[in-house]
Amino acid sequence: MDLVKNHLMYAVREEVEILKEQIRELVEKNSQLERENTLLKTLASPEQLEKFQSRLSPEEPAPESPQAPEAPGGSAV
Repeated sequence: MDLVKNHLMYAVREEVEILKEQIRELVEKNSQLERENTLLKTLASPEQLEKFQSRLSPEEPAPESPQAPEAPGGSAV
């Protein structure tokens, strides 16, 4: 029983270490992307920002549109 418990504890600790490393990598990547985003916003002209924002607004509902036809489209294909 103790052998099984020790083995499971070792496996859990190993998995926790892997997950901690992944979290560190993701936090680092997120920080990098936030810095890039801030830099791009700083360098972009107000006209570019406005154009970008206007392109984002109509596209937000768009992912919902393809999802609805996929169910009927799946039977038609």
